[in-house]
Amino acid sequence: MSHFIAAIDQGTTSTRCIIFDKDLKAIASAQEEFTQHFPNSGWVEHDPSDLVNTVKSTFAQAIKEAGLMPSDIASIGITNQRETLVLWDRITGEPLYNAIVWQDRRTADFCQSLKDQGLEAMITEKTGLRADPYFSGTKLHWLLKNVDGAKERAANGELYTGTVDTWLIWKLTGGKHHVTDASNASRTMLYNIHEGQWDDEILTTFEIPKSLLPKVKDSSADFGHCAESELGAAIHIGGVAGDQHAAMVGQACFEPGMMKSTYGTGCFAMVNTGDKAVTSKNNLLTTIAYQLDGKTVYALEGSIFIAGAAVQWLRDGIGVIEEASETEAMAKAADPKEDVYLVPAFVGLGAPYWNPNVRGAMFGITRNTGPNEFSRAALESVAYQTLDLIDAMRADSGELQDTELVLRVDGGMTASNWTMQFLADMLDCEVDRPTVLETTALGVAYLAGYQSGLYPEPAQFAKEWALDRSFKSLIDEQLRAKKYDGWKRAVESTISYG
Repeated sequence: MSHFIAAIDQGTTSTRCIIFDKDLKAIASAQEEFTQHFPNSGWVEHDPSDLVNTVKSTFAQAIKEAGLMPSDIASIGITNQRETLVLWDRITGEPLYNAIVWQDRRTADFCQSLKDQGLEAMITEKTGLRADPYFSGTKLHWLLKNVDGAKERAANGELYTGTVDTWLIWKLTGGKHHVTDASNASRTMLYNIHEGQWDDEILTTFEIPKSLLPKVKDSSADFGHCAESELGAAIHIGGVAGDQHAAMVGQACFEPGMMKSTYGTGCFAMVNTGDKAVTSKNNLLTTIAYQLDGKTVYALEGSIFIAGAAVQWLRDGIGVIEEASETEAMAKAADPKEDVYLVPAFVGLGAPYWNPNVRGAMFGITRNTGPNEFSRAALESVAYQTLDLIDAMRADSGELQDTELVLRVDGGMTASNWTMQFLADMLDCEVDRPTVLETTALGVAYLAGYQSGLYPEPAQFAKEWALDRSFKSLIDEQLRAKKYDGWKRAVESTISYG
């Protein structure tokens, strides 16, 4: 038996493949960016073929780097940007339209109509989600309404749809498997997370035929075998999870009350609530964390749309940096007397505000404000938004109220010691960074290896979680309160303007 697992991490701006050995150590990796499409204000799309092609190319590069053959891979795990949706012809495999990305806001008016009809409470009760453009269901509704012939062809059973994991599996298996896992299904706004099935009432409301939708499986399960023509061997696919859910597994947050926060394009904080689907009273989402051996584990989640994307904006939007890595030194060099706040609502505000129409703003600019202060404000905005989420989680979850919070962090931004220290300062809690920062890939590699019998039970995997560095608050409560008060006033002003 082979002792290697390939983790495919299909993200919002790039695709990665990481090869793990029998000890869950990464031995090779490859990454490739792809084009972002912005056809209208607030619209974000991907070419579905780019998603597939970058999976193939990064897999080939990683295999080559590891000195392996495709047949040496025991199983593949797929983790993906969530809520992004593809609609395709089930016979030809051709997409009818570009993939509509999770950041896309084109369905804001439809979401408002759902609220006006009093349907949001029903949707939230069944799915744990809000009537927001973020989620896949409204994107599918838009596609069926606006792509020529799509509604009729869907009714005739000619089309398939799915989140990115479903699209990749369908393509890699040569069209043999139309499947997803429970974590991805729970992000569509079409899946009843309590009953574990697609919800007929919501499908009727959205005018979506059930025949479009994939079969839902555990996060660690048999998702079929890749066609040899796709990756060079008939490799088993054994693990699938949305990126934030995979990170939850990779951080070994298997016990109620354990919390992780991932800092990538966006920021996503998630706290394990066990077998209890906690209904939030503070605008958080109730979601399926993961599903193993038929057992569903739930979580409360707060979603921040813009985290690392704020740094990308500094680089690509206004050109104040050339490389993302520059921001740490620039933040250190910023004038401490400058109280500059960036509210990065470039595509609206996520939890706990849930305002899709507001747009970004900068406050506190003076004649002395420059690139250093802009960089610091972008990094600080991540900590402020995280504190917004944690305050809401503490109000919703008894486990967080009664225990001293320890936050496990991962994602590209956590490599910045300055950012992680400011995060600890603002949260007034311990921020633990693991030795393996790419916990999203680690988590889905574990799911695939667990299904194939290569990796141990979750309890044993949790014992092997390793700490790189712990950050603790270094500022006093007065300064913390002053800084956070400035942030809250900036957000209130941004919302008022929007």
